[in-house]
Amino acid sequence: MRLQTVMRAVVGLCACLVLASCSEDVGVDQHGRKVAAEQLEGQWLVINYWAEWCAPCRSEIPELNALARQLKDQPVRVVGVNFDGLQGAELNSAAAALGIEFTVLEQDPAARFQLPRSEALPVTYIVDDSGQVRERLLGEQTAAGLTASLNRLRGGD
Repeated sequence: MRLQTVMRAVVGLCACLVLASCSEDVGVDQHGRKVAAEQLEGQWLVINYWAEWCAPCRSEIPELNALARQLKDQPVRVVGVNFDGLQGAELNSAAAALGIEFTVLEQDPAARFQLPRSEALPVTYIVDDSGQVRERLLGEQTAAGLTASLNRLRGGD
């Protein structure tokens, strides 16, 4: 009887470990909500780095909001990253002040996607559905320009 109890505990623990690895997260967003890895994997990503002090960043936020709405039903996701590494309430406040509607990651995904560090802002990376950086765009972007880049890179999808 004791062996059965131990075996059930071991099987339960193994199941928990397997399930925990499936729900790996990449941190939280500007609202403190967990962002699961599967929300970013297997789809194209438009990763934009911004800062409050960057005038072109502030100008392009409405374009990125429009792009995120436009791509809502496609396997493409717009995500932002604060260049200054703001966290928690500071990140939430900055994102709200700029009117950011898309997900802003609190943790920089540069290591996960092998994004090169840029000293110029704004910078936007297009990452394909296998996690490879396909394009690095310096300067202010438009929804139309990013859509054209995505269409070209995705082969006219």
